[in-house]
Amino acid sequence: MSSIGVTEILIILAVVLLLFGGKKIPELMKGFGSGIKEFKNAAKDDQPAARKEEETK
Repeated sequence: MSSIGVTEILIILAVVLLLFGGKKIPELMKGFGSGIKEFKNAAKDDQPAARKEEETK
């Protein structure tokens, strides 16, 4: 199984553009970015709690 090439990425982008239209894509990317930011913040906040649990055992 080979890796994804440039042609495959372009085809995927064309399909996304056709499905959602040009006006919806910035909104989708904004939501995607905020979701990733929220996930990173939650993961960062959870690390000290996990360390405290290890120390108490």
